[in-house]
Amino acid sequence: MAVTQTPAPTVHDGPRYLPAHSIRRRARLEQTIYGATALGLTIAPQHTDWWPAHLGTAGLAAGAFAWLWGKFTHNDDGTRRSLGVLTAAQRALPVLTGAGVYLTNLLHPGTPWWEYADVPAWAALMALTTPVTHSLNLHTLLPTTDTPTVLPETLAPADAVQQAQPATYGDHRSLQWAAARTTGQTHLAEVHLYNDGHPDFWGIVVAPAGETVPDLGDTALAGIFDLPVGTVKLALIEGSGPGRKLLTARPTLDTATAAHQDPIARIFTEKLARPGGGATGMHLTHYRREPNRIALRITAPDGQMIHLDQKQIARSLDYNDTSLIMVETDGLGDGLISIYKTHPLLNVREATAADLTMAPDGTIALGQQPDGRIGRVPLYDPQMGAITDLYVGAPGAGKSVTLLHVIAAERLSGIVSIVADAQDGMSLPEVDGRVYHFGKGVAATAATLAAANDLGKYREKISAANGWGSFDIGNPWPLVNVTLDELNRILSADAVVPRPFRKWVTGLVGDTQSTGRKLGLGIRFAAQSIHLADLGDKDRIRANAKNGTVWLGRTNSSTTQHMARDGVLPPGVELAPIPRYFGTGGNAIDAAFEGKEADRGPITAGMANIINGGSLYVNRTWNARKANKTYPHLINLMESAPIPRLTADEDRVFQESYARWLAHAEQLLAGDDEDPAGTGGGGVAYSSPATALNDEDGEQPAAGSIKDRILDLLTGGPLALKEIRRHMPDVAPGSVNNAMTDLREAGHVQPAGARGVYQLTN
Repeated sequence: MAVTQTPAPTVHDGPRYLPAHSIRRRARLEQTIYGATALGLTIAPQHTDWWPAHLGTAGLAAGAFAWLWGKFTHNDDGTRRSLGVLTAAQRALPVLTGAGVYLTNLLHPGTPWWEYADVPAWAALMALTTPVTHSLNLHTLLPTTDTPTVLPETLAPADAVQQAQPATYGDHRSLQWAAARTTGQTHLAEVHLYNDGHPDFWGIVVAPAGETVPDLGDTALAGIFDLPVGTVKLALIEGSGPGRKLLTARPTLDTATAAHQDPIARIFTEKLARPGGGATGMHLTHYRREPNRIALRITAPDGQMIHLDQKQIARSLDYNDTSLIMVETDGLGDGLISIYKTHPLLNVREATAADLTMAPDGTIALGQQPDGRIGRVPLYDPQMGAITDLYVGAPGAGKSVTLLHVIAAERLSGIVSIVADAQDGMSLPEVDGRVYHFGKGVAATAATLAAANDLGKYREKISAANGWGSFDIGNPWPLVNVTLDELNRILSADAVVPRPFRKWVTGLVGDTQSTGRKLGLGIRFAAQSIHLADLGDKDRIRANAKNGTVWLGRTNSSTTQHMARDGVLPPGVELAPIPRYFGTGGNAIDAAFEGKEADRGPITAGMANIINGGSLYVNRTWNARKANKTYPHLINLMESAPIPRLTADEDRVFQESYARWLAHAEQLLAGDDEDPAGTGGGGVAYSSPATALNDEDGEQPAAGSIKDRILDLLTGGPLALKEIRRHMPDVAPGSVNNAMTDLREAGHVQPAGARGVYQLTN
């Protein structure tokens, strides 16, 4: 007869199965109590004036008798019937007989020899029979064999246990539960089969009074019954407490269900949601199948955070190329796994003028996302004002082409582009003569930044005089975005520029980005490898970057990647590294094993992780074909619209300021500038507090820069602290030690085995 559902369970007292050593321990404890009691029963009756002992014995006997009497109930006709009287009598026997011996010895005058013999005889009899232990209906557990056994109803002595066959299938499963170490003192009752002839069953796990059924994992539950992991479950019973739980074992029913399950859902359940699958414990709510993509909509269980491990998901699906597995989460409870057959961003089209024209929300279409959506980035935030951007990418990552698209979009959208390229204009030659201003070289980059800063001060002065607290495009000034490319040539720790020059530029960076938002003056930093510490106020840049864009292409250093996104990405959101080539997942290992050159697919130039407003997505910039060492399509897009320019008054302020600061920058680079205030022989000096050195003594590097340099050194492998100090001769040893302590406490570095040796955590 098949049972299809779980009926309301009932509780009943049954035999309790315990290991033999547990029963022996209980018996020895009871025997010890009898021995100690015998000593008192022998001595106390000989002292008639020990009234506390006499009254205590009498009270104990009276209580035991009253408890035993309470076990009797009466029928309607007045006759008495017993309920558990035998068990109660067994438990009361030691107390009542001991009290009887005590009373006999107390009331008899003198001390005849039998008063010294009756108490030991009583203790020996109780110790041999151990009535209390026997009354608990304990059965000895036997080792599990192919044919499970149980004890007879009457407990035999521990040294003469006789094995017997289990009466039913339920007895067999109950004995397996009782024999497991993880189940404690609980027992499995009311075992029922779902269908006759199949091993699927359910039962009720009951804990002793006042205790709870332990929470066991899938592996532990499956091990008790030797069933596949995940087929045995333990759950609370509605309306019942944690002392009783429903146990279900469905090894064949679940298999039958899985056979009829949708293949996508089955793959998720069997490969990803399992322990160690990359989406452990997560739930699949919806999915979509497309010609080149399977999209899985994932949610976390109630009260838990979403966690999707891209690398582990790829490994679970036997994907050698992790770039074909893309993961997105909201950092809370929702996520998306995209599984691609071939990389969707191998081929993207060229940009159009419509793509690069700013929409009312301030964004442009910069490229394509893997799922076919357009990747949009802001040039301006209508609510927050001008924005701060950070573009980072190694050579060949597509950073320059991406910047060209952004600058072309600014010209098409009527935004004034002030551009500087510290690489003598070689990174962005297409913008020369096609934007309002283009500074070429290290000195020109610094002068461009200083002139833009003075432009901001001019706007600030006019705004204050008119009582303006915000910026409105075209009323009266146009939006201005400053793009500074190859800043690593000036601000990085290994930049070959005089220290006063670097400090001056760092101060300009901090001052410009702090005041530009409300003045319509945005700023965009771009470099091959740049750390936030090099840009002055890291916290301010992090806050501003959350309103702008962080474009993070392929980097040569994991440290650069970490520093560019640190504080910008919300916790729990993972960043997928950008490979150099498409489709090279397992080729490198195969080639190394066979002693051949690894096959290389197309380069991933233009691919990047874009972070905006705390959200993250993968994007590839629109395609751009090079001809005669330039990009003619982008040039044509720029020349399809007039060059946006500053107002006449602003143009005068900027041009005069640029000429003055260019001379000052060249003198600083030459090391012969004697005017630290930067007046350049005339005009208004740049006196912002941000021009001050970042450290107290003017010689020690900033704390953030020290940490960044340590992280850079550790990218080559573990190093001893003394070796790190040797590589940083310009930094005081104490400062290096303090920076290493901060990095270790923050979780960026960890000990590498030997004392004083450290390595990167990730």
